[in-house]
Amino acid sequence: MRLTKLVKSALLATGLTAGLGLSAVAQAADTIKVGILHSLSGTMAISETTLKDTMLMLIAEQNKKGGLLGKQLEAVVVDPASNWPLFAEKARELLTKDKVAAVFGCWTSVSRKSVLPVFEELNGLLFYPVQYEGEESSKNVFYTGAAPNQQAIPAVDYLMDQGVQRWVLAGTDYVYPRTTNKVLEAYLKGKGVAQEDILINYTPFGHSDWQSIVADIKKFGSAGKKTAVVSTINGDANVPFYKELGNQGVSAENIPVVAFSVGEEELSGIDTKPLVGHLAAWNYFMSVDAPANAAFIKQWHAFTKDPKRVTNDPMEAHYIGFNLWVKAVEKAGTTDPDKVIAAMIGLETPNLTGGVAKMLPNHHITKPVLIGEIQDDGQFSVVWETAGLVPGDAWSDFLEGSKDIEADWVTLKCGNYNTQTKTCSGQNY
Repeated sequence: MRLTKLVKSALLATGLTAGLGLSAVAQAADTIKVGILHSLSGTMAISETTLKDTMLMLIAEQNKKGGLLGKQLEAVVVDPASNWPLFAEKARELLTKDKVAAVFGCWTSVSRKSVLPVFEELNGLLFYPVQYEGEESSKNVFYTGAAPNQQAIPAVDYLMDQGVQRWVLAGTDYVYPRTTNKVLEAYLKGKGVAQEDILINYTPFGHSDWQSIVADIKKFGSAGKKTAVVSTINGDANVPFYKELGNQGVSAENIPVVAFSVGEEELSGIDTKPLVGHLAAWNYFMSVDAPANAAFIKQWHAFTKDPKRVTNDPMEAHYIGFNLWVKAVEKAGTTDPDKVIAAMIGLETPNLTGGVAKMLPNHHITKPVLIGEIQDDGQFSVVWETAGLVPGDAWSDFLEGSKDIEADWVTLKCGNYNTQTKTCSGQNY
């Protein structure tokens, strides 16, 4: 009798355990998982933590609307800790272990390059929200940040119109600054700038001792020609860089700096008074007067419970990318990557500056370009903007080997199609 009860108890326990397992699986199937792949520690945390918070806000708002396809969205947050190989490891976990439907993440191009083979191998979806160097178009990536023709080239054109003749290209030592500066160097030379009027400098991530470099910039700028710094310095190295500019009296009047990776979030941690007048080129600024922006800022302050939290350009890129993904999933009626990719092309969603972002066949979007001037409150005053929206160009028109390349995932079904040889030399489908 006792043995029978024990057997029955064991069978009952097994059944209960199995039932709980099935229930857990069913519960998991009732949500659509969304991966968030941003550094919450290390040198890039200064920029990326806010993007994690942005995604949590967007997901929470979508769930308030009823979720997606009748299911709630579930955020899966990981910390690749500013460690580039770890980005690939975490991406693989999100796709294989967590089974996320899409991933929103990365900041630096080296982190994107690290995860790219993983997304292509596993046919995952990555929404990349930061300006980058171009020279890439993957079937599995949607680039919602600026390509060089939507930031770097217009910024240089603006400075040329202001009379700048000498150029310091200062960047962090990795793929984005090096490739962007390669594009800019070719562009400047094409505009007649001599080699001796271009100074290029690279520093490691987290670089802190800027005294000699800023001194070199001052010396370079004392040759009698108006000089500007084009900065692709990333992460927390910007804080001591700008402090040293102030220490050595490098003002916007004598040597203006235009930054491609410094926005409201980075400026919130430093005294901006010595930096007033220096510039940044983005596609969005918190100071833009538009109803959509006002609503977004109000939503952000309510979500963070902090009225002092700023907004910035990569946040808008996630806002755009997330809304496009939601529309594509609704259009496709599924989160299946191939069907979502097909549904994504041609979709439009409002940006935060009063225009419309449209997903193009090269997996880039349309954007306005704005030049902002740093104010003493850490905000930017827009001093110039394009007359309309600029379509993102995946491949530079100014580099040999790139100007003949076209990305088109609809007609050509290729991210690097050579228009001269009529061949696709990379990923296609």
